[in-house]
Amino acid sequence: MPEYSLTPAAPLAGTDITIVDTHLAAPVDLAIVSVALPLGAEKAAQKAIKTAYGVALPEVGKSSLAMDGARIVRLGSDLAFVIFTHPTPDAEPAVAARLKGAVYTTDQTDVWTALDLSGPNARAALERICPIDLHPDAFVIGDAARTMMEHLGTLIIRTGDDSYRLMSGSSSAGSFLHAIETSLSNIA
Repeated sequence: MPEYSLTPAAPLAGTDITIVDTHLAAPVDLAIVSVALPLGAEKAAQKAIKTAYGVALPEVGKSSLAMDGARIVRLGSDLAFVIFTHPTPDAEPAVAARLKGAVYTTDQTDVWTALDLSGPNARAALERICPIDLHPDAFVIGDAARTMMEHLGTLIIRTGDDSYRLMSGSSSAGSFLHAIETSLSNIA
């Protein structure tokens, strides 16, 4: 019997970079669970989300922050992500238990990698590689959008005045980090 064990780790675990007062870091113990609303039972699913998290399911392209820190991101008419701090590997059962069978859930934690970008140069760095309008009047706090950054599919969520959560496929985590770090370095 081998005397070692494997421990799961996020693809960008340990990333913690500051360039000209702007911070880029990989969140620790981030869990992502997709929530699909059953056809014909959308109202019951919305009620279950409101009961479980204390916030309504947001409109498509928006996110809501629950009192426990979970962020509900609406990606489509029948699809949302619940993004929260939770040690793996049992994030999906935790969400499923809270929603009591009113939705279909799938653990997406290993599929995505995430970076938090915050500081005075965050928007300027993103504008170089992100084709959506990130002006504060157009992309307000809580907004979420699927877009491309460089050649990578990305989900961007505005989490504060000068802060964003950026998510992309974990299989291209290194390229994702490189694109954002390079853009941030180029405006410094």
